[in-house]
Amino acid sequence: MSNKKILVTGCAGFIGSHLTEKLLAEGNSVIGIDCFRDYYDPAIKEQNISGFVNHPSFTLIREDICFMDSFPNVDYVFHLAAQAGVRASWGNSFDQYTHDNITATQRLLEWYKDKIELKKFVYASSSSVYGNAPVYPVSEDVIPQPVSPYGVTKLAGEHLCRLYYVNYGLPTVSLRYFTVYGPRQRPDMAIHKFMKAILEGREIEIYGDGTQMRDFTYVDDVVRANILAAEKGVAGEVYNIGGGERYSVLSLIQLIERHLDKKARLSFIPVQYGDVKDTWADTSRLKNDCSWRPEITLDRGINYMKQWIINSIL
Repeated sequence: MSNKKILVTGCAGFIGSHLTEKLLAEGNSVIGIDCFRDYYDPAIKEQNISGFVNHPSFTLIREDICFMDSFPNVDYVFHLAAQAGVRASWGNSFDQYTHDNITATQRLLEWYKDKIELKKFVYASSSSVYGNAPVYPVSEDVIPQPVSPYGVTKLAGEHLCRLYYVNYGLPTVSLRYFTVYGPRQRPDMAIHKFMKAILEGREIEIYGDGTQMRDFTYVDDVVRANILAAEKGVAGEVYNIGGGERYSVLSLIQLIERHLDKKARLSFIPVQYGDVKDTWADTSRLKNDCSWRPEITLDRGINYMKQWIINSIL
């Protein structure tokens, strides 16, 4: 993809900043929207965009999507802006999740529904929509049954994309991310927390017994999947994006220990509400439609992550 005008929402976040950087490197003009929500330190987001904020083909809009009156005319929209976090989505904070994950998505879809120049609207969803799936690997044909408020809001966003496609012909594609990791990963996410705690000699809290399995996906593979889905994805479809390697939390920690050459200190606490037992993506639909497959193994990705974590601590 090159020489296109593109909107990226959530451009200062973990995945959004990597996607924006890649799109600029390929010769596109990118408009980024981010409200720098303080779910985690906004200074981290400022650092995320520091490498491209002054790029001549990049424009940053510091706004809340729900309070914007209009949006730019573009060839593609990548909608990654969202309030993240499964465990934080319960209780009074749910209002923030509905605002950022549902209302903001509807505002964008409503604006772009009649823009015939728009080639694709790519929505960032989550494996959280599945809940505890009845079979693994889980395909997109499995009926989603989220077990967290966060998962409910991401599924609502998918349904909005689908209905704007059905009613208005808006060419939407929804991508269900499975445990994305890599440099710039949010500080509340497992691999970031585990690595930093081990390096600093702090204890790691494990939810449950640590046998829960996750399908880990390196951020560069996710970025590539976004671009391929925009170019080749079937309008109205939903696609899984998974790394293809399943590790338990305990085996993940053992892998990190080998890379850091340092033992972890563990404590075990009760399973949290909304956490699923296992994840594992069937990505055959994305491979068939978009010729995508993951390229970065977890072992290799952890090595990349290690270098970034060490540099960020020093």
